[in-house]
Amino acid sequence: MNKLVLFDFDGTLADSAPDLAAAANTLRERKGLPPLPYEQLRPMASQGARGLLRAALGLEPSDPDYETSRVEFLDEYKRQMTTLTCVFPGIPELLGTLKQHGYRWAIVTNKVEHLAVPIVEHLGLHTECVVTVGGDTTSHPKPHPAPLLHAAEQAGVAPSDCVYVGDDERDIIAGKAAGMPTVAAAYGYCNVSEVAAWAADAIAHSPQEVWEAIQALLPCDA
Repeated sequence: MNKLVLFDFDGTLADSAPDLAAAANTLRERKGLPPLPYEQLRPMASQGARGLLRAALGLEPSDPDYETSRVEFLDEYKRQMTTLTCVFPGIPELLGTLKQHGYRWAIVTNKVEHLAVPIVEHLGLHTECVVTVGGDTTSHPKPHPAPLLHAAEQAGVAPSDCVYVGDDERDIIAGKAAGMPTVAAAYGYCNVSEVAAWAADAIAHSPQEVWEAIQALLPCDA
């Protein structure tokens, strides 16, 4: 087991958009605004609070009300974050295939640890996941390579023996900066028409294609 697959979480392993969108619409309702269609909020799920607050309330980090709204959003999300979130179809089979062929895997997300870890456990992913690295585990979140390098170090694997799979451009930037081959998960929340511009080493339109990309980019000796 000398190879490690690192996964982004939201939009790559887990379909968490329904709970994120619900939290965003709760904030809108508190301000007397009608809920936005789920389809409008879903693409923002990989961008976390920043993306959801921009889409739902038109807020940017430079706005005076941003930090108060961010805390309110995260508190609301925490109350309902395991209501509808589930793994994408095909992910259980992908993880089983990785284990069968001698790969280990871990999670590197920009979701802070106190939110990420309970969801990982709720979905039953913690039993096989080598380590869960959150957005606050290291000094810098993605697109900085620090979280990916930390995950590799915790697993005792060289960065060159890792591959990073994610559905946001930040994931691809971080993976390249960490010296890892990258796979863009185009089945997630990204705009598929923009994925090619990220210059990932492979593009996967399904978890099955993720497995095919891993085999090509990071053959396992086990």
